Amino acid sequence: MELSISDAKMKEIIKEYIIEIIKEKRKDCHEIILESIEEVGLANAIREGRKNKFVSEDRIFEILKG
Repeated sequence: MELSISDAKMKEIIKEYIIEIIKEKRKDCHEIILESIEEVGLANAIREGRKNKFVSEDRIFEILKG
């Protein structure tokens, strides 16, 4: 006996499952989403920083020493 499910039905089942997980684990989902947003922000900052000239290590230590 072979079972088959249509793509539409599978999509509906997955969507319901995801909604159920979000409702049950709201705090965990919030933390995951927040961390993802922070990671995207960090990646964007790194990408933006790479557009500018690099600063030598010596120059950084000069600035830090004052």
